Amino acid sequence: METIKKHFFSDMGVMLGRSMRHIFRSMDTIITVTITPIAMLLLFVYVFGGAIQTGTDNYVNYLLPGILLIAIASGIAYTAYRLFIDMQSGIFERFHSMPIARSAALWGHVLTSLVSNAISVAVIILVALIMGFRSPAGVLSWLAVAGILALFTLALTWIAAIAGLSAKSVDGAGAFSYPLIFLPFISSAFVPTESMPSAVRAFAENQPVTSIVEAIRALLSGQPVGNDIWVALAWCLGILIVAYLFAMRTYKRKAA
Repeated sequence: METIKKHFFSDMGVMLGRSMRHIFRSMDTIITVTITPIAMLLLFVYVFGGAIQTGTDNYVNYLLPGILLIAIASGIAYTAYRLFIDMQSGIFERFHSMPIARSAALWGHVLTSLVSNAISVAVIILVALIMGFRSPAGVLSWLAVAGILALFTLALTWIAAIAGLSAKSVDGAGAFSYPLIFLPFISSAFVPTESMPSAVRAFAENQPVTSIVEAIRALLSGQPVGNDIWVALAWCLGILIVAYLFAMRTYKRKAA
């Protein structure tokens, strides 16, 4: 047992490599988590952007945080899908029959989600720079943005783990992600909430995406962040802790 615990990180690294190879070989995954968000960025900036009033001359600066969150929400759907496939194929039972840490397979999927979404986010930011995105943010502000996005990714990934472990079908494993992908559209990601009807505005201003978008936008534009960053961190950490506890409980029950 001590030997298994000692090699937990190397086992998790093997699982990470296995899952990353699956992603790089899946054109559907690459199109959904990277190409589609870039297409949305192009569409909203060059087609709709001229008709949208946000109080800024550079709409790509305003839009980028929301596009990054949509890309992450799209990416974690594949975590649930691949976890479900592994559960149904019996590969977890085969892993558990080997002298490896029992939770390494699950953590491998979680780490894969973090790495693959970080790659998608980096590619999208590079495209945004080509389109005219500019930021006066310093190193600390960029690190804060990276930390918020990493927490957001982990929080959604553990929700995806619950779906992947509990689903009865492939469709069920991926269906949970649709509301998450849709949330940025009812937030300040695309337009200011002041332009929305009162009921929609109340929802938009009190759901997690708006505070996360506003915190990232303020950090990247060099503006005071205010309370948005604390509200964003509270949402991310709260969802992360609750989802982690439920996911690990489900995993232990399935693996028993």
